[in-house]
Amino acid sequence: MSFSENTIKLFQRAEEILKDHFEKVEKTEEINQFKVIESFRKNRISEAHLGGTTGYGYGDKGRDDLDRVYADIFGTEDALVRSQIVSGTQALALCLYGVLRPGDEVVSITGKPYDTLEEVIGIRGDSDTGSLKDFGIKYRQVDLLDSGTVDIGGIKNAVSFNTKMVTLQRSRGYSYRNAICVKELEKAIKAVKEINENIVVMVDNCYGEFTEEREPSQIGADLIAGSLIKNPGGGLAQTGGYIAGRSDLIEKCAYRLTTPGLGKEVGASQGNNRLMYQGIFLAPHVVAESLKGALLCAAVMSELGYDTSPGINDIRSDIIQAVKFNEESKLIAFCQGIQSGAPIDSFVSPEPWDMPGYESQVIMAAGAFVSGASIELSADGPCIPPYIAYMQGGLTYRHVKYGLMTAVEMLEKRGK
Repeated sequence: MSFSENTIKLFQRAEEILKDHFEKVEKTEEINQFKVIESFRKNRISEAHLGGTTGYGYGDKGRDDLDRVYADIFGTEDALVRSQIVSGTQALALCLYGVLRPGDEVVSITGKPYDTLEEVIGIRGDSDTGSLKDFGIKYRQVDLLDSGTVDIGGIKNAVSFNTKMVTLQRSRGYSYRNAICVKELEKAIKAVKEINENIVVMVDNCYGEFTEEREPSQIGADLIAGSLIKNPGGGLAQTGGYIAGRSDLIEKCAYRLTTPGLGKEVGASQGNNRLMYQGIFLAPHVVAESLKGALLCAAVMSELGYDTSPGINDIRSDIIQAVKFNEESKLIAFCQGIQSGAPIDSFVSPEPWDMPGYESQVIMAAGAFVSGASIELSADGPCIPPYIAYMQGGLTYRHVKYGLMTAVEMLEKRGK
């Protein structure tokens, strides 16, 4: 190994501090793993489910029972799990377009949505692209409090009896705040339902699945959505997304994905079933490995003098670890170090670029087996002050450790 003695000792000290934290992560992993296994057993998953279909996909039992597995895991009436959903952004857009109609109002109560949803809503980008704004759907938002928590008073002022949908983003996205934990989500959802119990509450669950013992759908959310190349795909799903929630809402989302009248009945699985089943089976363990890696990042980078969010003692409700560098060169060096420690494309040196769907240049390090899979170790960030890196993922804790050691030495080499 080429790591210096100082780097090795730095990481040994961090791991000693984190022993109790790792134990808590493993307890959550066990609960979620048992939940997944029981869902497989309840739905009598067999080898026959692991094959695939072509064409229209009529009668695809593997596909249909995978929906039931997800519904049971997330405690919902129904689910829509499809390889045809190409990203978490599309899964969320299906919820928005599926439920909302011209003249309706949607309110985000966790502030500005993730960058790639801005053009979907119509708060950024050209007109006449088919955004919600183009269809006459009104949008408002309630910013988070300075503490990073949901503004309950603001909800009561912004959400009215005429509001059709309220959205919440669980993860931090590109915001320097902690993820919204399930307990906090529960308070916010309760406040919305007290205004009007018929308001549809949708939670962007990306990066949050299996980080806690409960999911937002188990504390009152009507819809949750996410990507299979993040947490629930377990690093094996090659593409896809999911939506879980009330059966009537899932039907509307399915109509938007395919067509009214066809909905969930079509959509060939094309050989993806095996990896999607195996991915969700492994997901609680992979997420736990990612969380341990995020804790290690927080401990190490804090000792080196950098601000981190969350800290090692904070509640974690997503797999993302933010590190504030305050200098563009340090952000770039960190991301290039993570890339250098990757199993795939370790020889590539990422640079900031104009990535589609983002307002500013972004640097992305992702030496992954599945392109763009952020459940695999990756690090990225917008190249704007205060130059924050957002590290997430890691199929194994040891890989996260290796990648971080490489990144730390890259920073050291370039003068921190």
